[in-house]
Amino acid sequence: MISSLAAISMAALALDPTPKSVSPKVALERLANGNARFVAGKAIHPDQSVKRRAESAKGQAPFASILSCADSRLGPELIFDQGIGNLFVVRVAGNTADPVGIGSLEYSVAVLGSRTIVVMGHEKCGAVSAAVKGGEQPGSIGAVTKAIEPAVEQVKGRSGDPVKLATTQNVRDTVNKIRAESSIISDLEKKGELRIVGAEYALANGKVKMFAVK
Repeated sequence: MISSLAAISMAALALDPTPKSVSPKVALERLANGNARFVAGKAIHPDQSVKRRAESAKGQAPFASILSCADSRLGPELIFDQGIGNLFVVRVAGNTADPVGIGSLEYSVAVLGSRTIVVMGHEKCGAVSAAVKGGEQPGSIGAVTKAIEPAVEQVKGRSGDPVKLATTQNVRDTVNKIRAESSIISDLEKKGELRIVGAEYALANGKVKMFAVK
């Protein structure tokens, strides 16, 4: 019986006959170097030319996938100093993962060849702060905070800022949820062919701190 990953990958060949993958080690180095440039105010804005735009219209092979908060102050392409086609980005308030978000990451892995996933939260996250505060939310905003509530519950009683603690826990929970709900991603990770890591972004200085999630 053909695996789900193999089936998707075979279908992808019709879209891109030469899918390319960048190793997690190299991908994480590129992200770290790009963030260092951004922090130092020395961004080089790579792969943003007219030529790059035209080339990318033929297909894409992002070297990493980023699941981040939708906050307007942390666009992944900016804070990692990347350009067109470099990153596959999924953004949602509170950087949580629902089936659509997980499916999007699976697409980046199985079809586009990404072998690195970064789940990135950030300091002073409004969604996490609202979940910590609790109470009713207008419209569909409650769906955002509800997804973060398990992280809030896990850190109750711990010493430290509850929003900061919940932010970190929420990143960890999201990484583990992706692992639990996506055999495509978890199988590759178990084989050592893919890495999924957590990260937190500091608004004031622009630094991204990455960390392993077990």
